[in-house]
This record gives sequence, structure tokens and C-alpha cells, in this order.
Amino acid sequence: MELKDRLAERPVFVTGADGFIGSHLVDTLCEFGADVHVFVRATSSGELNNIRHRAEEITVHRGDLRDQHSVREALSVLKGTDDAIIFHLGAQAHVGESWDRPYETIDTNVIGTLNLLQGIVDLDLDIYKFDTAGTSEEYGNVNQEMIEKHDFEKDGRVILNERSPVNPTSIYATSKLGADFLTMNYHDAYNLPTVTTRMFNNYGPRQNPRYITGTIITQALEREFVELGNLEPKRDMCFAKDGIRGHLHVALEGTPGEQYVYGYGENVSMQEWTDMILDIGTKEGYWDSPEIVQDEQRYRPGDSDVEELLVGHEKITAETGWQPQVSWEEGIRQTIDWYAENKDAWYGRVDWR
Repeated sequence: MELKDRLAERPVFVTGADGFIGSHLVDTLCEFGADVHVFVRATSSGELNNIRHRAEEITVHRGDLRDQHSVREALSVLKGTDDAIIFHLGAQAHVGESWDRPYETIDTNVIGTLNLLQGIVDLDLDIYKFDTAGTSEEYGNVNQEMIEKHDFEKDGRVILNERSPVNPTSIYATSKLGADFLTMNYHDAYNLPTVTTRMFNNYGPRQNPRYITGTIITQALEREFVELGNLEPKRDMCFAKDGIRGHLHVALEGTPGEQYVYGYGENVSMQEWTDMILDIGTKEGYWDSPEIVQDEQRYRPGDSDVEELLVGHEKITAETGWQPQVSWEEGIRQTIDWYAENKDAWYGRVDWR
């Protein structure tokens, strides 16, 4: 049965729904005819940004993951259902900002997850699946004492999969690992049908311009040089639409109590990624070969940068059939197009002005 057929009219609850990946998930769920409930942070303006165009197709619940009462009130809408899916994507999701806002990062990512899980227990909800979105950053750098527990490509690169040791090197990564473990704790203790997903480095339209892909594109659109930090790390870059399909496949077909990691299945240095983006934008006529300038102030603090990430997605592929479909070149083109056509959505949020 198609994903669309399995989601039609099904109640779905999404945290972080107005964020980057959350908004793309909401788009897909609405297109598939799901009964979509979104949980977004309450603001004085009460405005939505990325999902405003879906306002007539969704039910909005405003609150804060850190506030147990508002979380429980929102979850209560799922009483009386037995096939609801909860996608927990709400988080403080920027590595650099986790050092500037450590308490908010821990409160949102750890306590927020706890509030959701305990709310399900307290309300005695009968749900189909609870998907906590983790991060590839949880793996960190390879600890040499754990080297024998890793899998390797023939060329010596470490492959990160569900069996790989974790070694978080930032407050963000540690908070997400805590959320993952809480999710599994509630499966073990209360038999909640939980899964955790670790999608590798996502990119695409609507992403905060402070992330690597967005800052490259926005700088190149506005000036003749691009200031960046460390360009040696390698990342496994996964386009947003592929990431959404991964969440849906795991939620519908994954085994409760299990973890699933996925990404493009190949990695690239940030120097190569920058060159690729600038080359494509130059060929498409968006800019004229901007200069790359490295700025030490844009490096992560101390030894907290992760050197290399490469995913092995055999488990999710074997169990659900998921595979990436969007090439890096096509994903970059779509992303550049969005930033070029939606300046008002990102200009006030950049980190380079």
C-alpha cells in the first residue's frame, strides 16, 4: 500500500511543525490527506511562517515543549484514537547556538521530550507510533578506545549505523542523545510504540540561513565573497524531501523500540560542498564565482567539531524500502532557487551582516 493511502484521514501530531523539516513534513501530510495537528511555540503575534499556506488544512495547537500543561492539553486531542502518529521534530537544533543558549537547548530538547512522553502515559493514549528525530551529531568523532566497534568502508572511512558507538561533542548533540534514550526508556517501561530516527545532515528550501548550505547561498546572492569556518569536516548531506520520506517510512513500517539512521550514503568535505554550490549557482546565473574566505571566529569552540559523518542506511532500506532519490546537484539547485525567490523569508536571520 502506498504511503499516501496509509496516511489519508489518519490523525497525525507534529511538534516543530513550523520549522524547516517540520514544515516539509506538514506539506506532505496535507497532500496525503492526513488529519494534521501541529504543535508550535506560542508567540505574541500568533503568526505561522513556513506553514501559513496550510492554515486551512491543519489544526494548530500553541504552547511550549518546556511547559507540561500546554503539551498535555495539545496531546489530549488524540484521545479516542488508536492509529495516531506523533512526529517529534521540535528542538533547538543549531549546534553553534547550543553553546550560546545551553539551558534553553537542554530544556527544550530533553525536558520537552520528557513532557511529551509522560503526557502520553498520563493521558493513557493509544497511539500507533511516536518518532523522535535525533541527529547524526550524536555520533561525534570516533573514540579510539571504541574503534573496534565501528564498521568501515574499504577506503577506511567509518560507516555510522544503528550499531555505532555514540560520542556527542556539543550541547546540542548531548541533548538529542538524551531525548533518544528517553524515547527508548518509555518503550521499555510502558511499551509505548516509539522509534528514534537519525537523519544525517539535512538541507533544502526554508532551512535557517545560519546552517552551512544556507549561509553559503545567502552570502553568494548578496556579496562577492563568502565567509565560512572550518571547511575540512565531511558531512553526509540529505535533501529535505528524502528526509521526510524517511520519517514517514519509519513511522509506518518501523519496529517499535528500534532506531533507524539514514542519509545520502556518501559524504563530502565542506570545501567540496561549498565549491559545488558556488559552481552550480554560477552556471545558473545567480552569481559570478564568489571568493571563499575562512574566518576563525566561525569555527566551533575547542575540539567540538565533528570531523567526518557517513551513514550506512541498510537497515531502513531493508525494512521499509526507503532510499534517497534526490541527487546533490538537483537538491542544491532547488535550494538556491528557493533562497533566490524568498529573500524576505531569510534576510533578517543571516549571521553574516
